[in-house]
Amino acid sequence: MKNIVVIGAGTMGNGIAHTFAQKNFKVTLVDVKPGNIEKGIETIAKNLDRMLAKEKISEDEKNQTLANISKSTNLSEVAKSADLIVEAATENLDLKLKIFTQMNEFAPENCILATNTSSISITKIAAATSRPDKVIGMHFMNPVPVMKLVEIIKGYSTSQQTFESIFEMSKTLGKVPVEVNDYPGFVANRILMPMINEAIETLYNGVAGVEEIDTVMKLGMAHPMGPLQLADFIGLDVCLAILNVMYDGFKNPKYAPNPLLVNMVMAGKKGVKSGEGFYDYSESKKAEKVAKMFLK
Repeated sequence: MKNIVVIGAGTMGNGIAHTFAQKNFKVTLVDVKPGNIEKGIETIAKNLDRMLAKEKISEDEKNQTLANISKSTNLSEVAKSADLIVEAATENLDLKLKIFTQMNEFAPENCILATNTSSISITKIAAATSRPDKVIGMHFMNPVPVMKLVEIIKGYSTSQQTFESIFEMSKTLGKVPVEVNDYPGFVANRILMPMINEAIETLYNGVAGVEEIDTVMKLGMAHPMGPLQLADFIGLDVCLAILNVMYDGFKNPKYAPNPLLVNMVMAGKKGVKSGEGFYDYSESKKAEKVAKMFLK
């Protein structure tokens, strides 16, 4: 498999495209909005520049990685020659089912169809296609070029051949693939999201403030990032979507999203991506931090 199509140029999509391209796969980054693609390519270039500055890659490797990436808004055209299509769109079931219907229609019979979903049933997604044996989950972690883990999730009908192909391919990407069964939230988010939700519950009940909660988890539990800061980084809308999938799937109140999380998402406070979540990421706040550094 050498020709890879990645659908969605957002944080996960451009990270997945970057990762494949850096290992000399030919990648086409697809998005319905040309502006999203340009922004995605810019992000990849900036991340490569950081790697270059840290001497993790050479100038030639950076240029070759960028040369390995093509851009398109036309899935029907680029899917025709794809060996693997990785869907990395928003965590929304209806949208994913629509995309997989299109992937199934346009891609050749031998093409594997993968989803980067962080919680939605692979079996349910595969049912939208005529090739459920070739549908699989590849749940990368954010930031994709840095994080080693990939959850490899088989749906009810995913063939062993498909599984083994994707499992081995993940190793060629420099990742550590882990086989996971098809249940809501899989492993990573089934454990992570209740912890984040409980941190929000702790804040909601007035037990401690945002920074205090994160400090306890960083210094007391050796977490590199506090749960509220991590939620901002993931995207509060994404956290809410994952919790809703698990709540609907298990019918267990422990997965019910906290009202504070629901209200923040409805108010447009989605974390880093919106400029504000549990922390303030606005330009004015950044300028304030810089000023404080110089005033010290």
